[in-house]
Amino acid sequence: MEELYDQYRALLFTLAYQLTGSAADAEDAVQDVFVKVCGIPPERLVEPKAYLCKIVTNHCLNQQKSARKKREMYVGPWLPEPIRTPEEDTLESKVVRRDLLSYAMLVLLERLTPAERTVFVLREALGFDYPEIAELLGKREANCRKLMSRARGRMGISEEETVAAEAVEADWVDRFLTSLEQGNIDHVLSLLTEDVMLVLDGGGKGNAAVSQLQTCDRVARFLLSGFKGAQSHYRERLQFECAPLNGENGIVIRSGNETLAAMFIQLRHGKFAGIYFVLNPDKLARV
Repeated sequence: MEELYDQYRALLFTLAYQLTGSAADAEDAVQDVFVKVCGIPPERLVEPKAYLCKIVTNHCLNQQKSARKKREMYVGPWLPEPIRTPEEDTLESKVVRRDLLSYAMLVLLERLTPAERTVFVLREALGFDYPEIAELLGKREANCRKLMSRARGRMGISEEETVAAEAVEADWVDRFLTSLEQGNIDHVLSLLTEDVMLVLDGGGKGNAAVSQLQTCDRVARFLLSGFKGAQSHYRERLQFECAPLNGENGIVIRSGNETLAAMFIQLRHGKFAGIYFVLNPDKLARV
């Protein structure tokens, strides 16, 4: 059992996290799996990977029903809980980085039904073949293909498009932060697409005066005024750390020992198409 845990824990956590958008729920799912497996004779675990993924998936599908009701009562937009991904070059860190969709993709997953989301994650993140997905979900292969097609349609991704995100390099982050510090609105505007979307998740707890903005002019002015206001509000100077979050370069914003926000940038053709701020303190424990 210890060997199974060491071998598959990272894979199962990555699967559960992408199905729920919550690291806490993902950890609960992994623990639940291994509690159930403890009572199974070893000879029945001929294909442990498929079996363990099936139990995790079923757990998450059940959990998503109650989660949807909670999110209907959530104050403002709901964004996935950010996680810090390991920088060490270990087997576990490689599994997480390899099988983790971009943060912007996790945001899009919220548009899907639980079944669509499950098929999409199994196929695009974990690389399962359709026959394997059908076996795992107890569905026909044709049905799984239809769910995948519907999922792509809801997310605005054509059949030909890849789901791999443009890499956000550290120098992009530095340029962005420098332009905010200098109050250079022209430089900020030059980094944004015309239809850039900014989303803030405060959950009624974080300091989020607005929840969502679109168009480059509105977003640029909000960023500059927000940066200036935050600098004057907090006694200690704001600290911006470029950090490995969700397998990509994210930004952790702190004042002294207090973590204020996690920020993600989505690139499209070399410009910022999406900016996501997680301000809810309940979601910042893992960054």
